[in-house]
Amino acid sequence: MTEGLDAAVEEMGDVSERRDELAARVRTHAGKIARELAVFEGGDYGQAEFETDSGTWTLKYEAGDVQYLRYDPTSGSETYVVSSKQPPDPDALETAMADYAAFVTAYNEYAQSVEGLLENVPDEFPAVESTAELVAERDRIVERIRDVGNAMASELYRYEGEYGTYATTVSGTRWELKWDGDVAAYLRVGGSDGTYLLSQYGPPSATEVRRLAGDVEAFVETFNEHVDDLEADLSRVSFDGNI
Repeated sequence: MTEGLDAAVEEMGDVSERRDELAARVRTHAGKIARELAVFEGGDYGQAEFETDSGTWTLKYEAGDVQYLRYDPTSGSETYVVSSKQPPDPDALETAMADYAAFVTAYNEYAQSVEGLLENVPDEFPAVESTAELVAERDRIVERIRDVGNAMASELYRYEGEYGTYATTVSGTRWELKWDGDVAAYLRVGGSDGTYLLSQYGPPSATEVRRLAGDVEAFVETFNEHVDDLEADLSRVSFDGNI
């Protein structure tokens, strides 16, 4: 009943140790290829395939290091020569390593094929026209609009209170001035998704200023009419003491 229990068991530690040592050397060597590919491709991660007479090698890399190196022979099962999961089977590793030099040769041929790739690419370009004058003119116009907006805000603050909005329609488009104290917080044209002629974030584009600046005068005139109406209403108020 106990026959065989005393038999010697052959240890495979030497094979496993050799397998692990070889896999580590492959990771280090293939890591050089991974770094070269990452630099060339201009990204932190990617993968590349290299064909040999005996199969296909796929190298996946991330942050300049090998994620995995897979060998897929023309016949037989694929082998992950380098993997983050588990070491390869020794027999499969032996088969793959017989083709490893061909893989490196395929990579080297690829690297040589891209030498001089940028030799005929021009490195001189046309001068870039400056928009400085246009921007300065845009800023000058916006500053004038801000002066007007602040003047309106000051009047609204004095009559209406600490903050609020004044809205009207100009050429069929809604114009809205929000004041905060005696300054304009924003002047928006076109509703909630419209263009901010004035805001705390920055000026609008020169194109939008060109499109809308012509209606600022009409907006101010409408505001003045609003003020005139208020003055007319106030003039009809009397206080005769009979309370």
